[in-house]
Amino acid sequence: MTKKHDDLSLFSPGKLGSLETDSRVIMAALTRARVGRDGVPTEVNAKYYAQRASAAMIISEATAISAQGLGWVDTPGIFTEEQIKGWQKVTNAVHRRGGKIFIQLWHMGREVHPDLIGGQAPVAPSPIAAVGEAHTYEGKKPYAVPRALTYDEIQGIIADYKQAAKNALKAGFDGVELHAAGPYLPAQFLHDSSNHRTDAYGGSVENRARFTFEVVSALCEVWGSNRVGIKLSPEISLTDSNAQETYLYVVNQLNRYNLAYLQMMERAWDRDNQPDIDHAQLRNTYKGRYVANGMYDLESANSAIADGSADYISFGRLFISNPDLVERLANNGPYNEEDMSSFFAGDERGYLDYPSLVTQNS
Repeated sequence: MTKKHDDLSLFSPGKLGSLETDSRVIMAALTRARVGRDGVPTEVNAKYYAQRASAAMIISEATAISAQGLGWVDTPGIFTEEQIKGWQKVTNAVHRRGGKIFIQLWHMGREVHPDLIGGQAPVAPSPIAAVGEAHTYEGKKPYAVPRALTYDEIQGIIADYKQAAKNALKAGFDGVELHAAGPYLPAQFLHDSSNHRTDAYGGSVENRARFTFEVVSALCEVWGSNRVGIKLSPEISLTDSNAQETYLYVVNQLNRYNLAYLQMMERAWDRDNQPDIDHAQLRNTYKGRYVANGMYDLESANSAIADGSADYISFGRLFISNPDLVERLANNGPYNEEDMSSFFAGDERGYLDYPSLVTQNS
């Protein structure tokens, strides 16, 4: 059972791994598609993140570990020297404001469209196409059937994650988060609907989870476990014949790593039909710092921290339209109205122009 902490709230200081924080408000990773085709962050991106540096910690937008894994238009990478230098602008800007920032490491697997990788087939655990359409520079197109990874190629991708972690260290981040949520490569291995392998990476839940744990181990080799986090989402996008048992196994095994945190995406704003996952059971299984994500507001966030169902809360949409969200939560609002038309593309409108309380009241 979780332990109640009636004396704690969103605004209590805390600790994530080796990081001391002055609140429990985390900025979740948010894909905004404001980086050019070269995947290099710019001064515009640096200003965006710096505006939000009052968060206890920022988790960067999902960032590709390799050209092979980059499957969303105008999103960043961390696999070239130019990208590393671009991210240095971001981390320096955040640190100048007294903030902390982790990078979220991303490989999209079968969700990468061939148009974005020179016409090659995307890769995945098994040759099973994703349902729906991929983002390309010519608009949305149906997903392609991926090519099943060989054993040696899997080792190569794990090495790519490790190199990306080294690059993130060079770029000045405070830690790394493995993006094992959503429909992306770690989840494609984990869920039995997308993994039909019969080797060491398929079949039993132990085998299907192997890829995720080997990546976690590689990240910990670079950063130390107290600067590594992981994000999971049991009910988002991919199906599994026994999702509750699958994620119970994963969460229990993660206890071995003594990570900085586990972030659990509990609900998604753009999905109405969600499987019945017992998140309380998952929370009770995990012994480390637990970050809850998914449509929280001030009241529900404070309640979750006080009753022990979460140690931190990560906010996504509210951070888009409220760069000073911590201050607004502390004052119980007011909150800026969001412009959904600018969520995933565009220029500085809907990206840098949301006012803070200071500018609104001046």
